[in-house]
Amino acid sequence: MEVDMNLIQAKEALKKYFGYDTFRPMQAEIIQQLVDGSDALVLMPTGGGKSICFQIPALIMEGTCIVVSPLISLMKDQVEGLRSNGVRASYLNSSLRITEQRAVEEEFMSQSLDLLYVSPEKLLSSDFIRLLRLAKISLFAIDEAHCISSWGHDFRPEYTQLGYLKKEFPATPLVALTATADKLTRKDIMKQLGLKGVKPFIASFDRPNLFLESRPGQKRIEQILEFIKGHRDQAGIIYCLSRKSTEDLADKLKARGYKAVAYHAGLPDGIRSTVQEDFINDRELIICATIAFGMGIDKSNVRWVIHYNLPKNLEGYYQEIGRSGRDGLKSDTLLFHSYRDYTVLQDILKQNEAKNTDVQLLKLEQMYNYATASVCRRRILLNYFNELSTENCGNCDVCLNPPVRIDGTEIAQKALSAIARTGEQVAMTMCIDILRASGRHELVSKGFDRIKTYGAGRDISYPAWRFYIEQLLQMGLLDIALDDHQKLKLTEASKQTLFEGEVVSLVEWAEAKKVKTKKEEQPKSQADELFERLRKLRLSEARKRSIPPYLVFSDASIRDMVEKRPTSDSEMRTVQGVGDRKLQLYGDIFMDEIRSYLKEKAASGSTIKGASQLLSLEAFQAGQSPEEIAARRDITPGTVIAHLLSYYEKGEDLDLSSLISGETLSAILKVLPNQEEPYRMKNIFEELEGRYSYDQIKIALAYFYREVAGKE
Repeated sequence: MEVDMNLIQAKEALKKYFGYDTFRPMQAEIIQQLVDGSDALVLMPTGGGKSICFQIPALIMEGTCIVVSPLISLMKDQVEGLRSNGVRASYLNSSLRITEQRAVEEEFMSQSLDLLYVSPEKLLSSDFIRLLRLAKISLFAIDEAHCISSWGHDFRPEYTQLGYLKKEFPATPLVALTATADKLTRKDIMKQLGLKGVKPFIASFDRPNLFLESRPGQKRIEQILEFIKGHRDQAGIIYCLSRKSTEDLADKLKARGYKAVAYHAGLPDGIRSTVQEDFINDRELIICATIAFGMGIDKSNVRWVIHYNLPKNLEGYYQEIGRSGRDGLKSDTLLFHSYRDYTVLQDILKQNEAKNTDVQLLKLEQMYNYATASVCRRRILLNYFNELSTENCGNCDVCLNPPVRIDGTEIAQKALSAIARTGEQVAMTMCIDILRASGRHELVSKGFDRIKTYGAGRDISYPAWRFYIEQLLQMGLLDIALDDHQKLKLTEASKQTLFEGEVVSLVEWAEAKKVKTKKEEQPKSQADELFERLRKLRLSEARKRSIPPYLVFSDASIRDMVEKRPTSDSEMRTVQGVGDRKLQLYGDIFMDEIRSYLKEKAASGSTIKGASQLLSLEAFQAGQSPEEIAARRDITPGTVIAHLLSYYEKGEDLDLSSLISGETLSAILKVLPNQEEPYRMKNIFEELEGRYSYDQIKIALAYFYREVAGKE
């Protein structure tokens, strides 16, 4: 019974504060385990609902949930989001003045907070530890828990001291949460935090709303401009390897008229803070950033992510693309790759001389293999995270554009021969110049214009040659001398192709702009029109309140409104993400806009769903009878009554006394016990010997279901 009561309370809190009727997979089990006083390790992808796993227990358990978060911006965003839902939440970190910190501490000690977000530094301070010993703590939540492990992709030394929590508060449940952690990292998290005997909750890592695409990194600027042309007025992030490239790229995009700005760790704190705030509040739409950007972003309406350079590992890549489409709506991801990116990152990792360099190099190799793969990308990702996938996803570039393979033996022989005839003393660019018969001075001065393979590949474009040579590197037909100016070297396998005619199969080069990446854009529909109206209204309301637009409603909530077109409180409550507080703050404002839209469409003769019903309702509420409404609108009185009853059945406060007399209502209700359910109007009509119309019977049944059966 206690288990059922806990889950009932949890579902009530989910609906009241967050506007959802059901939990996502595994959330209920995790919540139950924490409420029962046990620890948990939770792995869920970004946007998968990790926060709900500790926020709901915090709302139904006695005391305050302490949430350890690595970034100040993440705390601020999450606390603002919780407060907008009516949750008692606050945060403590170095951004607050002393007086502000004391005010929060007083709230904490008086048990006026459900959740308190703190930085690891604050949590470990002696003053705060004394407060923890005196306060009532419901549970501890360690967010971004992969930061605790040196095997993780974002190790933070200050996290390693969090193991003291289980020693100091052994009876208080602790939950560690992360979006990306392989087996090694998971094992280390449990060891460091003292989570003995805890079985990890590992949710599906599948994000089916994300379109996955990888392209060779030639003409990246041109490709990016073409890509974002199809994402106008949508927020997106472009991840770059270096600080300088973020600034250069942002400048180039701004010169083309896009709202773009650079973000990296070398910028002054004030500028970084402003950039992040502008992006969160939709004042800036495109961020060109290093990986310093993103962990603290809880923005749900990022619609695309581009990786300008190859990431270091699949964990980091997956977390970064996960910052798009957090609301579950369709979002696009694009990854550029080149062998040069791969070798540059290899050099960086080797120079760092970390203890686990070998592991990091292996992870980099897996990342490059993913980027250049010719099989379903989602399957590669899911299998990497130990989630067996045997079906192609149908939502990645490989699935939509299965690569065409060709006999590339002659192509390979030309490239290998050119390298051999230069004494293996050229890098990729020079090799391609030789094959394409370039007349540049360096090539001619070295006599490379006189070798037999000079011009042997002039019929193949420069980007295509890069594409083919990179495949030869991947296949082991070539090697690259990292310590000798990136010169290409032959291998044992090269000789089999050059001298023994070993067949080489290559993926055919295709111009990126010709590659099908998604369905053809459809003309703007009425749904798109209403979405844009509600999106502009959301922006206006957010600016009035000085909060990010997605804290008013997410894109997913707006889409659901467009689908359902609610015009009453009861209908608005069915929209996902609309809880009590959101309904109170914004319900009438958004329903008024939907009503205006529906009336405009009805007046223009449109048959849009909900428009005709709304006109009937408003005319009836203005005192007109069904007959008068029908005559004015050239429809039947029965249609008007059907419109009115559709609202009545959804909870609209309508006075039915003008539609049916009390005597008639009683007469019809008296015969219902004689009828079998489900009630059939024809049978009721015949039992009453035709004394009452079908419309009157419809009204009586609507009254019965709402006022009698609904309250039994």
